[in-house]
Amino acid sequence: MSTKKIRIKLKSYDHSLLDQVVANIVDMATKSGCKISGPIPLPTDREVVTIIRAPHKYKDSREQFESRTHKRIIDVYAPNAKAVDTLLKMNLPAGVGIDVEL
Repeated sequence: MSTKKIRIKLKSYDHSLLDQVVANIVDMATKSGCKISGPIPLPTDREVVTIIRAPHKYKDSREQFESRTHKRIIDVYAPNAKAVDTLLKMNLPAGVGIDVEL
């Protein structure tokens, strides 16, 4: 295969679900005989939204909500055709985003 590395980027709001998917990917890659680097945890994105509780009289009363996006990177070195096929056709649970770079 002409590619030397596959980079897999994963994102999720739920860190436990993300860790399960990462464990499945690492298991599949090692069973197919590839060398892997990772999972490397990236900094968590934190988004805070402030909303006014009451629209008129109590304007100083506010609520804050936050959402966190957890990210991981896995590098697969020297992949064979079987490994690439299984990684691209893998079923992921809802709530986990994947980006595969060949």
